[in-house]
Amino acid sequence: LTLIGQCDSPFVRRVAIAQTASAIPFAHLSWSVFGDADRLRPINPLVRVPTLILESGTVLVDSHAMLDHIDRHAATPLRPESGSERDAALRIEGLATGMAEKAVSLFYELHLHQHVSDLWAERCRDQIAGAAHALDAEARGRPPLCWFGGRLTHADIALAAAWRFVHEAHPGLLSDAALPTLAAHAAALEAQPVFQAIAQPFIPPA
Repeated sequence: LTLIGQCDSPFVRRVAIAQTASAIPFAHLSWSVFGDADRLRPINPLVRVPTLILESGTVLVDSHAMLDHIDRHAATPLRPESGSERDAALRIEGLATGMAEKAVSLFYELHLHQHVSDLWAERCRDQIAGAAHALDAEARGRPPLCWFGGRLTHADIALAAAWRFVHEAHPGLLSDAALPTLAAHAAALEAQPVFQAIAQPFIPPA
């Protein structure tokens, strides 16, 4: 397996953490979609990361497909297998990845567009805040570390990756004081060795 992309992306990071936590060896090419677009385009015509090259040569271009591949080859999948617990985990994943997606959109709007749409930017901020408050509510009453079955899942990984990205790309947008339970959960995850090993400070695209 070869994973392409920089780990300041919450989507690249969640795939890298899932592979590492699942003890699946992989090579890593820390390419940027801006600085390395010419190298990435022949591999992934969408020119986006993460990109995952499988042993067969098949190239996966969507992080959800990558996590599915990882789970099918892991000794223990990182998602509850069935029932209401699986639905709950997928809900957390959806909220966290949606928050990350909106944070990426907001960054591009504010920093890469010549003319900023205040309407769109405010909508992104509202969506990020809405997801964060929903996740904070979900955090109440759950275990302080891994929420599902006492073991790390894709939901935990997505939440921590999104939380860190929002804080680094948009300092001050989300308040730890206003979201104390979520902030504590993200901090507990970031203290784990696999999260410390797979981490990169946000590098704004130039």
